Amino acid sequence: MAESGLIIVDKPADWTSHDVVAKMRRIAGTRRVGHAGTLDPMATGVLVLGVEKATRLLGHLMLTEKEYRATIRLGVSTNTDDAEGEVTATTSAAGIGEAEIGKGVQALTGPIMQVPPQVSAIKVNGQRAYKKARAGEEVELAARPITVSSFDVLDIRQEGDVVDVDAVVVCSSGTYIRSLARDLGAALGVGGHLTALRRTRVGPYDLSMAKTIDQLAEHCEVLPIGEAVAAAFPRRDVTAEEARLVAHGGRLPAAGLGEGPIGVFGPDGELLALVEEKGGAARPLAVFAG
Repeated sequence: MAESGLIIVDKPADWTSHDVVAKMRRIAGTRRVGHAGTLDPMATGVLVLGVEKATRLLGHLMLTEKEYRATIRLGVSTNTDDAEGEVTATTSAAGIGEAEIGKGVQALTGPIMQVPPQVSAIKVNGQRAYKKARAGEEVELAARPITVSSFDVLDIRQEGDVVDVDAVVVCSSGTYIRSLARDLGAALGVGGHLTALRRTRVGPYDLSMAKTIDQLAEHCEVLPIGEAVAAAFPRRDVTAEEARLVAHGGRLPAAGLGEGPIGVFGPDGELLALVEEKGGAARPLAVFAG
């Protein structure tokens, strides 16, 4: 059986997240491989995969903070809000300066409401929004609360009527960088879309830990499940008696480590479970012992 743990992939451009999973199933020699949060085909960078028992961590890891490097083109709008779509409008951005861009970026920082792109995987009446959009239907998506912790402009380049903005964005799960590009362009009155995107971090897992598909084909490096949990969540070490209880799905008294998830480790350092604390008790979210 393949080792349970995480594989941190540096996803290449033009691959879907599903393509990466399919390839890694062959490399790891198991069907039990999943991913924590998709990346669009044009995007590159950190894609967190779970193998064997670690697939049960993925839903919890999807909720963690993410960091991106992005290039936004002002002056051109597309129907997908990125470079893969068709151009829907052009407006000269030649008059847009650093101060205006700074104000626009500031307005998109902090807790905000964001409308996802029409071409997205969100379900509308049981069908993916992108399927409806590609069939020519007008898709109405509701704005959702997200948090952009930081939106830092690195460089501004003007070329003719377009302005390219390089930025680093740290944001909550569920944030669409394409939508930030669209909304920045809209606020500046010239439209905008995303031309490049690289995810540099998912929670504690960053590019320094990521391997390319070719590197993984040569040596499939798996971050052991215990190390993966200890890096991402608070850690609780328990006694042998408590370990027996947790291993059978029992509850423990809360230890005041926050709502969770919290990694519970036995006396020998083995990961036993993920728990959450509610009402004075720590109850299992997922049990890994045995």
